[in-house]
Formats: sequence, C-alpha cells, structure tokens
Amino acid sequence: MGNLFSTITVRGIQLKNRIVLPPMQMGLAEENGGVTEELIEHYGQYSSKVGLVMVEHSFVLPGGKYSSGQLGIDKDSLIPDLETLAEETKRGGTAAIIQLNHAGLRAGGNELNLLDFDYEGSLSKYPSRELDRIVEAFGEASRRAMKAGFQGVEIHGAHGYLLSQFVSPITNDRRDEYGGSLEDRIKLPLRIVEEVRKEIDDGILSYRIGATDLDPRGITVEESKIFAKKLDERGVDLLDVSGGLCGSSPDELEGEQGFFVSEAREIGQVVSCPVIGVGGIKDPAYGDEIVSAGEVDLVAVGRAQLDDLSWVTRAANELR
Repeated sequence: MGNLFSTITVRGIQLKNRIVLPPMQMGLAEENGGVTEELIEHYGQYSSKVGLVMVEHSFVLPGGKYSSGQLGIDKDSLIPDLETLAEETKRGGTAAIIQLNHAGLRAGGNELNLLDFDYEGSLSKYPSRELDRIVEAFGEASRRAMKAGFQGVEIHGAHGYLLSQFVSPITNDRRDEYGGSLEDRIKLPLRIVEEVRKEIDDGILSYRIGATDLDPRGITVEESKIFAKKLDERGVDLLDVSGGLCGSSPDELEGEQGFFVSEAREIGQVVSCPVIGVGGIKDPAYGDEIVSAGEVDLVAVGRAQLDDLSWVTRAANELR
C-alpha cells in the first residue's frame, strides 16, 4: 500500500509513481500502421511524468485492424520506428509497454451495437486453424515489441474486441471447445497469455480485462474474478480492469469518477498481481484516496491528461 506518488515495482521494473497513461488510440499512425513523428511527439510529452505509459492498441494482424490511423505491430519492418517510439516514451524515466489487439467482429471500424445485435454464428468465422494463427500473431507481435525496446505488452481483452467477444456469453455462441461454459469461453485468451508470456520472458505482461458487460446476459464481475485468478496463475503481472461489451465509457456511467474501480477492487482481492483502477478519473485527491486505501494499486488517468499535460505536476502540488 502506498499513495499516488509512491513507487511500485512490477516484474522487477520500478515505476516512479502509481499513475498510468492508458492506451488511447490517437489515429496518428500511417495507413500501414507505421509510426509517425506526430505519434512520437505525442508519447514523448508524457515521458517524464507518469510511472507507466501504455502505448495505444496495435493490430497484430491486418485482418484484426480496427480503423484507419491505428498503430500496427504485425510485421518486422515496423520494428525500427517502434524502437524510436519506445525510446522517446522511456526517455524521462517512464516505463513503457504497448497494447496488442485484434478487433474481431469490429475490424474495419465496424461500430456494432454490441449489446443489441444478433451474433448467431458470428464467431464461427474463426475456425480452429485461424485461432491458432491469431495466438501465434500475438506471440510474434510480443517479440517485436520487446525487440523494439518496450518493457512489456498489454493484451487487450476488453471493450468488445475479439477476446472480449469470446469471453462474453452474449457474443460467444460457439458450440466447440471455445464456447459454452466460462472455462471454454476464456480458453482463447488464456492460450494467448501463455504464448505471450513465453515470448516476452521477464517483460511486463498486462491484461486489460473486460470485467463486466453491464448487462445481465453478459459477463459479470463474479465470472471475471474466476478468469482473473487464471490470468494471475499464468504469469500476468498487471490487471487493467475495464468494461467488456459496454466499452470504456458507458453512457450510464458517464459523469461518475472511477466507474470501474469497484470491479478492480473485487478482482484485486482474489489475485496476487497489482490491479489498475480506471474510468473517468480526473481528481488527483480521488486517485490518491483509492490507492492509499488499498482499493487499487495504480490509477489510469487518460482523458484528463489529454486535456491537461500538466495534470501530474498539478496533482503533485495539490497532494503535497
């Protein structure tokens, strides 16, 4: 237990404070997913401020790309520029990891109404051989991330993207070994975690877990606690607790602060790894309070930092 500006060590890497810049897609990458000067400049702004930067979700396969301007990590030719991005992000003593993603049914910017859509047979478009390819792609992307100088990766398992689609009973109606019971619905993400853990060796492995769909038909925090324990057992170093099919900023929770902190607190009680509290956190005093009280171990502050680059400095002055 500490406070917002105390250090914490994750997988042997000491973070200088408990503030995380979460992955937020800026739409600044080249059409092929390549790094641009604008993207390097953006992340460089946070290099001396937060304890941990999570670079935005990067597609591991072209077929899993979400939208134009999304960063890519699907081929080796991208490594040199990713190396420049990693160097600039770490320059001021900030730890840097990169988020890996496959958009699944949302690929190509498909804006499904995730909680009001007929998914019958949808996930069957991914036969077992394709799932093997996806697992391998996450592993290869992890290798590229470490070669580029990132200190680890985050697997995106939330917000209605592919892994969230597999975990949720709303979207997953498969009748094979990857559908049905919770044990089978989490099989794909657990395979990916195991593959990534092998590739990154002692790097930080974070998993963004969609802890609730905010729908009685969907994933619940009780199921997510079972899933989280299995992630913990397989060597996940951080659990980044967010929403599932409901997304990162559900309309019904807008205006609140820390709207996924209660889920993070519950999950934190059943795992040994640190948990990150997220959800519209703006007030430094609130962030400090939930860390000091042991509700979460780290706090993700996204939009507030985009709006105010001096947020961390202001927070330090206020809390002093």
